[in-house]
Amino acid sequence: MSKPRLIVAITGASGAVYGVRMLQALRASGACETHLVMSSSGVMTAQQELDMRRADIEALADVVHNVKDIGATIASGSFRSAGMVVAPCSMKTLAGIAHGLADNLVARAADVILKERRRLVLVARETPLNLAHLRNMTAVTEMGGIVFPPVPAFYTRPDSLDDLVDHTVGRLLDLFDLPHEGLVRRWEGMPRSGATASKQANDTTE
Repeated sequence: MSKPRLIVAITGASGAVYGVRMLQALRASGACETHLVMSSSGVMTAQQELDMRRADIEALADVVHNVKDIGATIASGSFRSAGMVVAPCSMKTLAGIAHGLADNLVARAADVILKERRRLVLVARETPLNLAHLRNMTAVTEMGGIVFPPVPAFYTRPDSLDDLVDHTVGRLLDLFDLPHEGLVRRWEGMPRSGATASKQANDTTE
């Protein structure tokens, strides 16, 4: 591969902005070749939350696959990739992946990623969680997947909703070692006053 490939799936949970923002960031950086697959519910949610049509989102990806096309390249383990992220991941999609149903291209591609021991990240969106959700998350984790609820990082002192989304997307890209600029405010430790720093220095010498 001339550059890494990343499979990006958008399903019907609330939070279509995560998948869209990831595609935008990857298009801007040119860090990888993106392969997009969207469920019909994902398209509907994006329209509701972002006023974006299917064509608007598909234009952000390098390659687009139909969710019903089980014969697509990404349905085979011979298709080399850096992994797959489902952002957002509905509880239906989570259950399908956890139980190996492979009943559409999102679930099949995720199944392939797991069997090939590549990185699978599920941006699970639901609250509160019932026992079925938790057990499915456990099953995916035991198979090697990463469950990544988009929990806001308030320590960054976000100024806007965009800041919260960008931070989550940056952390997702970190999991695939993909470069990005300006998405994450890195933690640099607690600010310390001169008196506090002096006291801590004294404590370590006693």
